[in-house]
This record gives sequence, structure tokens and C-alpha cells, in this order.
Amino acid sequence: MHLSEITHPNQLHGLSIRQLQQIAKQIRDKHLQTVAATGGHLGPGLGVVELTLGLYQTLDLDRDKVIWDVGHQAYPHKLITGRYHDFHTLRQKDGVAGYLKRCENKFDHFGAGHASTSISAALGMALARDLKGEKFKAVAVIGDGALTGGMALEAINHAGHLPKTNLLVVLNDNEMSISPNVGAIPRYLNKMRLSPPVQFLSDGIEEQLKHIPFVGESISPELDRIKEGMKRLAVPKVGAVFEELGFTYMGPVDGHNLEELIATFQQAHQITGPVLVHVATVKGKGYEMAEKDQVGYHAQNPFNVTTGKAIPSTKPKPPAYAKVFSHTLVKLAEQNPKIVGITAAMATGTGLDKLQAKLPNQYIDVGIAEQHAVAVAAGLACEGMRPVAAIYSTFLQRGYDQIIHDVCIQNLPVFFCLDRAGIVGADGPTHQGMYDIAYLRCIPNMVLMAPKDEAELQRMTVTGIEYTDGPIAMRFPRGNGHGVPLMEEGWEPLEIGKGEILRQGDDVLIVAYGTMVYPGMQAAEILSEHGIEATVINARFVKPLDTDLILPLAKQIGRVVTLEEGCLMGGFGSAVAEALLDADVLVPVKRIGVPDILVDHATPDESKVSLGLTSQQIADNILQAFFQKQAAAVV
Repeated sequence: MHLSEITHPNQLHGLSIRQLQQIAKQIRDKHLQTVAATGGHLGPGLGVVELTLGLYQTLDLDRDKVIWDVGHQAYPHKLITGRYHDFHTLRQKDGVAGYLKRCENKFDHFGAGHASTSISAALGMALARDLKGEKFKAVAVIGDGALTGGMALEAINHAGHLPKTNLLVVLNDNEMSISPNVGAIPRYLNKMRLSPPVQFLSDGIEEQLKHIPFVGESISPELDRIKEGMKRLAVPKVGAVFEELGFTYMGPVDGHNLEELIATFQQAHQITGPVLVHVATVKGKGYEMAEKDQVGYHAQNPFNVTTGKAIPSTKPKPPAYAKVFSHTLVKLAEQNPKIVGITAAMATGTGLDKLQAKLPNQYIDVGIAEQHAVAVAAGLACEGMRPVAAIYSTFLQRGYDQIIHDVCIQNLPVFFCLDRAGIVGADGPTHQGMYDIAYLRCIPNMVLMAPKDEAELQRMTVTGIEYTDGPIAMRFPRGNGHGVPLMEEGWEPLEIGKGEILRQGDDVLIVAYGTMVYPGMQAAEILSEHGIEATVINARFVKPLDTDLILPLAKQIGRVVTLEEGCLMGGFGSAVAEALLDADVLVPVKRIGVPDILVDHATPDESKVSLGLTSQQIADNILQAFFQKQAAAVV
């Protein structure tokens, strides 16, 4: 059987180990060739090919449900659930999603993009199954990196309290999240991984007891008790923590040995109550370069399979915002030992790996634990340190209560740096940074700012470090800057709550925030070609908003347009409209941003076209909203 013929995972039933190994090779080849062409997550999926095949051969996927954590490692799952022929569209507009989506395929039983959710979701399905009197297996596949997340531990705690609820947790242990794991749990798993499996010990005891004359038969009823006792006495106590929490522990199992995997899963399905199967895998398995550089090949832009090197851009690009941020932060931290960078398992993505390399004592990785990261930052701030919590916009959502309860209520000077704010592209709805303006600006004591370009990001980084009156947050986008000159030293902080006028005109006031400042300027030039002159303000801050600058100009000009790369509901435009209303400046306001929809996976440019956020579309929108006669003349 060829991989292209598999449209339902139940087709794996009855295949021999040799046939499964052939399918495994085809999955790796398709996976590698596709990601090399489109970009995407490479290492995680390559590491779980045998795990996926072994697990699915022991399940009836017409009934049973498998919940994959995060979705990084679910590409093999996608390839055997009817998406082989569309897989070349991976992460492209209207193509196969890079993560799991319930609306995409009936075998995607739970959407995933943020880590540590799978055990909770699978347990919920198991509880629903039992309440309805149904019969199916609920399986959660979770990585050891995701196991550092508090939500996963909360789920284990709950499941272990339900001894009659059948639940299988498959721990895909490759010693990595995106970067190497940190903390006591990964250290414990490593100790377990290096220990001989207890299963071998207890099976050996069973075999020996059976051969004792006159004893072997009579001892059978006591065999389980004896084996359990042997497990408790094993040194080191492999799996003892999980067993004390109420799980039956099995493993570690070789995650690339199909015979061992199938036998273990078959046995696990026969056990009542929660079971954890510990599977040791190699991230990037089957592609030597990904095995050697597991951080670099976690995810890749399009690359050459033979050399492993990224396909070079046709023209030089300005530095990425994250790179400018990390460079600036390292420079500042060298001068100020109180600066401490905090990441939640995203060192390379946020650029804090540079801080770790240069100043390791001023760097903290808390694992996949955003709530903990924010509270740690609050504790550091209490003691006079300058914590810089560098967390993606989409992931900071997970620490929202801590932002309010631990930071803002106590008015602590924590500097939040929100990378990947706005449209992120191929990762889709789970990763779009659409909501940070709305979810942060409503909290008392919080200051919010966004740079128009990479040079202003440098100044805002200084501003955030030097601001000690309370919490402050800076959002910046994924991708590259505009190529403006950068400074190596002498950065000046910005005055809190003060914007700037970039262009003057009497016909319409454009107030833009962050990444929309440059499109706003370009739109103003397009309007000028039609005899309409715009004043353009770079707001810099959404809170406090520069009402001293905005309100008089709005009253004078009489037409206001707001631009933002974030959700319109409760966002920057709402802030400007509220300020105008509160000041009785009753002028027409046109808010341009992301409407109340989920932004799907596509390139950022494609998404901006779909959302009407290009400079030409902005100009057309303004013409239609305020200058219909001119718009008609243009048409």
C-alpha cells in the first residue's frame, strides 16, 4: 500500500510491521519535501511518525478520538487522514492548516495551537462519553515541553482523581519544546528515560516465578500484587510520580520501534482508569540535519533539502523587529544589571537567546508557563529589578489574570514586550496577535505603546526600561522592519503618552498606531493625488492617548480615520472614538482595522488584502467614506 492510497487511518489495520515501516518512510519523505517547499514545522512531525502509526493501528478511528497537543507534531496525522493530495498547500491561503482545526477534517477532534491543552480536552471528552453511556477511547498525545505548562499538570491532577475514567495519555518525550526544556519535570523525565523500563523487570519476575516447581501455578492470583510491589521497590522509581498521581505508568518505550509501540498501546487499552505511556522519540528523526540541530529545524522557512540551508531572498531585507529588540535589550542589560529578560520557552522566537548567550545571569526561561512568567516578573519588580517579559501577543493571553491581579493592581513596573502582534501569517487564527490592544488597554495602570518602525522600537525599549511608575507594554510585529537607520547608543526615551505629526493637511485626520503608520502615510500620498490633503499622526501610545494633540486637530479638520493592525472591537480606534465622544468632539470617525472575524492562515500580505489594510485600500475606503463625489470621479 502507498501512502497516497490512505484516506482513513483504519486502513492501517492489518498491515505488517514491514508495510508500516514503508508507510513511515513515505510520510517522512512527503513531510520533508512539503515543508522544504512551503515552510512549516519540521522536527516535531518527523519525530512522531512511528508513534502515530503504532497508535492508530490499535484504535478504531471511526469511534476513538485522538487529541494532539499544539499541532506541531500532527503532520503525519494529517497525511493519513485524507489530506495527502492537498498537503502541498500546507499553511498557504485556503490550503491545509499548519495546526489542527475541527472544521478542516473529522479526525481533528480538537483544535490546537497553544500548548498544554490536550489532556484537559481528552478528559472532558472521556467524561462526556461516560455520562452519555458511549464507548470510545480518548487519547491525548502531549510533548514533554507542553508538560511544563501548568494546565497539563492541572489536568493530570484531575484525571488521577478519577480511577474509573478510562483515559490514555501518550507522552511524546523528545527532550525539547522549541528549545531545550527547562525545569524539574524535564530533569525527572530524563532520569526516567535513562532508566531500564520497569515493565521489563516485572515481566522478568513473572517469568521466573512461573518456573518455580509447585509454586508457579498457585502464585498466579498474587502475581499482580507481587509485580506492583516490585515496581514500588524499583530503583530508581521509574514513573513513581505519575503513579502516585493516580496514573498507570508504562515505559519508557522506544518511539521508533513499531513492534514495541503497538504492543504497549494494545496493553494500555486494556487497563481501567488513566494510563500514561511514556514514549522516547528523536525530534527530527530521519533527517540528519534536523536531528543534529533540533532548535533550528523545529520550524523552517522554505529550504534546500540537500544542503539544509534556507532558500536565499532575492533581495536583502532589513533586520527583523525581534532581532532589533534583542540587540537593543542586550546593550541596555550590559549597562544595567537589574534588567532581567523572561521568556516562556520561546528564547529563539523572542530573541532572548542572545541575552542568554551574553548575560546568562540576567535571563530566565520558565518553560511553557506564561502565567508563571508574569507572576515571576511581578516578584522581580517587587525587589527593584527591571523585568522584561518577552512573550508573543497570542501567548500573553494565557497570563491575563496575572497581568491584572499580580502586576496592574499592585502597579508594578513590569515591561511587557509583545512580539508577533498583529497579523502573523501562515500559523493562522491561534497565533494571530489581534487582541492585545483591546485586552490590555482596559486595565488600570497599564501604559501601551507601539513603534512605527525599528528605530522607534529602540527608543520604546529604552522607554519601557526607564519607566518605573507602573507596568508598560510594547507591541511589535513579526517580520522585518523598514530599513531605517538604527543607533548603537544614545537612545532617548519617549515622553509617555505623546504622539507626533508626520504630515499636515486640512481635509482628513489619519491617526495611525504602530505598523499602520507607514501605510497611513502612503494612503495620504494617494489621497493627495486626488486633491485631498491629510494630516497623519503617529499615535505611538494608545494609553495614555495623546488627546492634547488629537482632539484639537479632529475638531478643526472634522473627519477622523484610525488605523490599526488589531481587532476593531475595543481596540485603538475605539480608544480614539471614546476620547472624542468624552470631549464632545462630535465628528465622523472611520475605524480601519481587523473586523470581528478570525483571520485564517495566509501570507501577511494576502491577509492584509483580504482585510482591506493595504495603503491603496485605505485610501479608497477614505474616499468612499468622506469624499464620495471625488470617489465617483475617480471611478
